Amino acid sequence: MTQGPEDPNVPPPYGETPPPPAEQPAPPPYGQAPPPQPDPGYQQPGYAQPGYPPSGYPAGPYGASPQAPYGIHPATGLPYSDKSKLVAGLLQIFLGGFGVGRFYLGDTKTAVWQIVVTVLTCGIGSLWGLIDGIIILATDSKDTNGLPLRPS
Repeated sequence: MTQGPEDPNVPPPYGETPPPPAEQPAPPPYGQAPPPQPDPGYQQPGYAQPGYPPSGYPAGPYGASPQAPYGIHPATGLPYSDKSKLVAGLLQIFLGGFGVGRFYLGDTKTAVWQIVVTVLTCGIGSLWGLIDGIIILATDSKDTNGLPLRPS
């Protein structure tokens, strides 16, 4: 009879635990409780499951979606326009006599009227464009589709 781990009939030396049978997992050392086994469908928080986007984060940058690529107005819930409030206001302040800010917003009728008033008043009507540009910057202006202008 040979001695050693090959022979299942020989006990191990004092202080060593015998190897577990092939059917059972090894017990934890020093009488510790085994670690809890997670449920089969459980995934650790912070790690994405394959095929699913990570939870707790918006779908795109800054909560943008394909229906609202520039974001959503917080008060009305309407998607922002592709037109910028800053660009429209500055165009209207500096070139308002020619209605450029209103042309940018798609408000052609008002832009043409600003040109007519500026020409008929020999340039004094361009004050309308200056005041209109300040109003565009100071209020929640909308484009021709009724969407609020982007804040930047």
